[in-house]
Amino acid sequence: MSRFKRGAKVDSRAGFRTEKEEPGAVPYGLLKTARKSGQLNLSGRGLTEVPQSVWRLNLDTPEEAKQNLSFGADDRWWDQTDLTKLLLSSNKLEALSEDVKLLPALTVLDVHDNQLTSLPTSIGELQHLQKLSLSHNKLKEFPEEIWSLKNLTCLQLQQNLLEHLPEGVGLLTNLDDFDLSNNQLTAVPDSLGNLNHLVKLNLSHNKLKTYVLLESIPPVLSQMASLEQLYLRHNKLRFLPELPSSRLKELHVGNNQIEVLEAEHLKHLSTLSVLELRDNKVKTLPEEIKLLQGLERLDLVNNDIKDSDGKGDEPDTAMTLPSQAKINVHTIKTRKTLDYSEKQMACVPDDVFDAVGSEPVASVNFSKNQLAAVPPRVVELKDSVSDINLGFNKLTSLPLEFCMLQQLAHIDLRNNLLTSLPMEIEALMKLRSITLSFNRFKLFPEVLYRVPSLETILISNNQVGAINPLQLKALDKLSTLDLQNNDIMQVPPELGNCTSLRALMLDGNPFRNPRAAIVSRGTDAVLEYLRSRIPT
Repeated sequence: MSRFKRGAKVDSRAGFRTEKEEPGAVPYGLLKTARKSGQLNLSGRGLTEVPQSVWRLNLDTPEEAKQNLSFGADDRWWDQTDLTKLLLSSNKLEALSEDVKLLPALTVLDVHDNQLTSLPTSIGELQHLQKLSLSHNKLKEFPEEIWSLKNLTCLQLQQNLLEHLPEGVGLLTNLDDFDLSNNQLTAVPDSLGNLNHLVKLNLSHNKLKTYVLLESIPPVLSQMASLEQLYLRHNKLRFLPELPSSRLKELHVGNNQIEVLEAEHLKHLSTLSVLELRDNKVKTLPEEIKLLQGLERLDLVNNDIKDSDGKGDEPDTAMTLPSQAKINVHTIKTRKTLDYSEKQMACVPDDVFDAVGSEPVASVNFSKNQLAAVPPRVVELKDSVSDINLGFNKLTSLPLEFCMLQQLAHIDLRNNLLTSLPMEIEALMKLRSITLSFNRFKLFPEVLYRVPSLETILISNNQVGAINPLQLKALDKLSTLDLQNNDIMQVPPELGNCTSLRALMLDGNPFRNPRAAIVSRGTDAVLEYLRSRIPT
């Protein structure tokens, strides 16, 4: 950390800084890069507040402009780009400063997974904002200025403490993706019906009761002409919503108290491809279910249907195989993707693999579960799978069988508990990228030096202490190497000979040389500096 602390003290804008900024000091190189790229990612840095240098990024004259008037053309600070994307997720922010208005060009503001209880009124001045992510906070209300964000297309408010949604929400007429799941809402305002660009609306896991009376589904829902995906799971509905939407493709109403499927409710749903009714109290299926010509998945798991063995008159589409309940067979066939992610499960059930049948699967996503081991049956996909995502699990090792997946080009293992990789991975001749960020590696995995096809190695946020530049040079296709936030005390000069590198990220390591000023100038400058230090 020593470089960054030193770098912070150089700053002469003392009037704008808060005294207690050290824990969340932002490396100067990041700010400098942000001036060129227009994007700043400060996620997961333990920030309790956003440093003033971030809000003033496009106002203050950069340090290097004051110190050095002979900098090159690519460093002209007056050519800087306005900040358009600011990512502040997974910090410890309890509030955002009114100074957010000093970044009027923002199109994306992501502050999900913090401790926010309120928002600044000046947020209404961010008139270019298109995506606002506020999920996983402690918000109970908003300033009404937020309803003036006319260009907003995506608003994520899931996992907050909202009990009431103001009528003002109807002013956000450009919204196409609106997530309000996991709040405390008992009703939605009529003005929601003005959101006629809405494609995806998620109201799952609330306390909605408005829909209990037979005919009184809020008329607002039937006005949304563009709506394609509607999520109403985990509420208290007793009937299917009557939705004359001409475009609705997916209706998710699992975990309610629906007992009857009325024919008139179904006739409006002719465009549906997914009707998810699991964990309700449905007893019978009307004949009209046959009219849903486009239906690819009907999920009736855990209902009260007596004649569910197919002997009755129900059409074939009506019964859902257990495999389809957990897995979208349609995705397997059309996108060649096996997706069983975000289930928080300790293992992948057999029927997920059974659902694959003989279909060739190219992409597997088992991320965001609680897997302590790689599912053994993944080997069955060895002839086709080229991309596997096992991120955000609890893996402590990879099995030797993993090397049988000979077609693998991309492996994502971020956010696990790995300390090493088996040498057998050397057999993956087509491997182009591997992501190992946020694990527990103390050593750079030796086997990676032996996979010449590698183009990208991301191993940030581990405890790697050293790299072997001579072996790394043999990886002549390697263009991206991310070693940020590790324990590298010394950067070997010979790393400068790895000329295939286009992006070398070294921020957040304790080494003294190269200094922050050189690191912040980018990969080519760092490699050139290192080459100049090779003893002759």
